[in-house]
Amino acid sequence: MKKVTIRDFIKKKSTKEKITMLTAYDYPTAKIISNTGLDSILVGDSLGMVVLGYANTLNVTMRDMISHTRAVARANPPQLIVADMPFLSYEIDTKSAVKNAGLLVKAGSDAIKLEGGEEMKDTVKAIVKAGIPVMGHIGLTPQRFLRLGGFRTIGKTKQEEDQLIKDSLELEDAGVFSLVIENTYVDIVKRITEKLNIPTICIGAGPYCDGQVLVINDLLGLSEFTPYFAKSYVNLKEIISNAINQYIIDVKNNKFPEKQHYKERES
Repeated sequence: MKKVTIRDFIKKKSTKEKITMLTAYDYPTAKIISNTGLDSILVGDSLGMVVLGYANTLNVTMRDMISHTRAVARANPPQLIVADMPFLSYEIDTKSAVKNAGLLVKAGSDAIKLEGGEEMKDTVKAIVKAGIPVMGHIGLTPQRFLRLGGFRTIGKTKQEEDQLIKDSLELEDAGVFSLVIENTYVDIVKRITEKLNIPTICIGAGPYCDGQVLVINDLLGLSEFTPYFAKSYVNLKEIISNAINQYIIDVKNNKFPEKQHYKERES
């Protein structure tokens, strides 16, 4: 599989081939993904919740994101690597936003993702001007859950609907190469996808986007809480638990280690 680029993303919009994207936060997971036909890996700030155990993503730092991006990049996957910009790494001013985006690219990402709508237009332009591809993110933006009044579906009111459409158009104009739409009413997402020339990627926003993204912990059945819009394809939590319990039984009953698991000196 050849290396996926942002040009491939944009091309899929015209060919109507669905884009597939999953999160990954470490080397072994990225190595497994590298042998699949997945299009893109998102090193998401969701790692704060599913890896580091935080209640939300606000405590994730640039140091965290750089470390996990490096781990994923070491697997040398052909997938497009997109790294999330964490809370307060891009909102303060455009200079620091460009610098932090550059640090993630130096860590091995092919592009960065940031949350927000039209208010992020100048920031997106500055990062793109520096030569760094930007993926946008609208709808439910987890870094702004306090302002949104919690983790909820976006677009219930006409005002929210109009703002979502305006945000998508402004971000496209600013230069994003694709747009994640999260936990948003499906009819609005369909309208946005039809209006834009760049691909849209849904998470909890229905089937009308140009692609889908999931948190890999949800897909593998590892999450403590699985959102309504996620699908578990296997229950790894149960498989891992069973393996650990079997190990405990084997050790206590002297069934492990077996002869093939150790060496004896020849007499």
